[in-house]
Amino acid sequence: MFKKVLIANRGEIARRIIRTCNKLGIETVAVYSEADSESLHVKEATVSYCIGKPQVAQSYLNMNVILDVAKQSGAEAIHPGYGLLSENAEFAKRIEEVGLVFIGPKSEVIASMGSKIEARKTMEEAGIPIISGINDAISTVEEALQVAERIGYPVMLKASAGGGGIGMQRVNNQSELKQAFEGNQKRAQSFFGDGTMFMEKYIENPHHIEVQIIADHYGNIIPLFERECSIQRRNQKVVEEAPSPFISEKTRQKMLDAAVLATKTIGYTNAGTLEFLVDGQQNFYFLEMNTRLQVEHPVTEEITGLDLVEQQLKVANNEMLTFTRDSIEKCGHAIEVRIYAENPQNFYPSPGTITNLEYPVMEGIRHEIAIVAGSNVTPYYDPMIAKLVAYGSDRKEACEKLADALRNYVIEGIQTNIPMLLAIITHPQFIKGETTTKFVEQYYLSK
Repeated sequence: MFKKVLIANRGEIARRIIRTCNKLGIETVAVYSEADSESLHVKEATVSYCIGKPQVAQSYLNMNVILDVAKQSGAEAIHPGYGLLSENAEFAKRIEEVGLVFIGPKSEVIASMGSKIEARKTMEEAGIPIISGINDAISTVEEALQVAERIGYPVMLKASAGGGGIGMQRVNNQSELKQAFEGNQKRAQSFFGDGTMFMEKYIENPHHIEVQIIADHYGNIIPLFERECSIQRRNQKVVEEAPSPFISEKTRQKMLDAAVLATKTIGYTNAGTLEFLVDGQQNFYFLEMNTRLQVEHPVTEEITGLDLVEQQLKVANNEMLTFTRDSIEKCGHAIEVRIYAENPQNFYPSPGTITNLEYPVMEGIRHEIAIVAGSNVTPYYDPMIAKLVAYGSDRKEACEKLADALRNYVIEGIQTNIPMLLAIITHPQFIKGETTTKFVEQYYLSK
């Protein structure tokens, strides 16, 4: 096993990786910006290095500095976490070229899935169902109008290199498309350095369901069941659970089989996620592949008993998986909510200093948190400050534990989305498990 691992990330995911490394006796190297000098991950790592100014372009996205720190610190491998450089094929390639190990898939695999257009083509050729649309880039609004007429409104305009809902918008008619195209194209160029756009048919009231996989270098590909991720705001997930309360066992097995086939087709190794849209008749369609650990990985860990970061490290160390698809069983139910420093009504970020923090210590409750009382939530980074996970023997118990925990969660000094999360998980539609991607719009924003 590796003796020292650099974590090219920050916040709660950096702490999460440090925790598993400590368990395995691996020393850790933290990197941090000037704004994060007092962050918990900096204090908990074996050694820490400041890598630049608060802005991500001058710190957490600076490949040269991160690679210099890896060399200086004697790290043997780099774990990218999620977000930031985690799906950057160039970063993975440069790590490989200097003789270090990237804890994730090979750089060429990341590149193949980094373009949603190319990923669509690959999955279609492999026989994985895809949403009706086009597999070509759209450069101008005139092209977009022609494509939309062929597909038929409503359509979903998407950034090929996008993620997190950026550069993505439902469009219902020509007028909306004319207004939406240039703005989304510019946002995609700004956030991802690639303004390539494409288009798919819009599926009404879908469920967003994803399959977690882990694959080693010996041909073993194991699907670790699915997660329901339909509750979203601005196309970003806020509540995730495992298993999905919506799909049947027959559909589940079909989706797991499709995820294995997709993983095998692209030669994928390490942890990854196949994301699907599922319609009301339980037809499912490939959406994208995330070539990294997901924010919502804890719910899979809770129902399988696996430590996914540990499995990532072992696969990256060329170890063979010690379990099989048949030997892994899902047990109980887990639900995760993402706690954001934001106004719960309009979702605007709410930076500031946390003056008081109290979170409940309860059986079946797990906290992944990056803050303490006195922490400064800056405007430089994603406003997610914590994740709260509830586990129960069944979904009803998990819901009740989660609601109880949220009622006893105190964060003062900034606004958070805790009121929103509590309203969602106590809503009758959520309790019934009827949670499409329109849930927030229909049952929360419409109040």
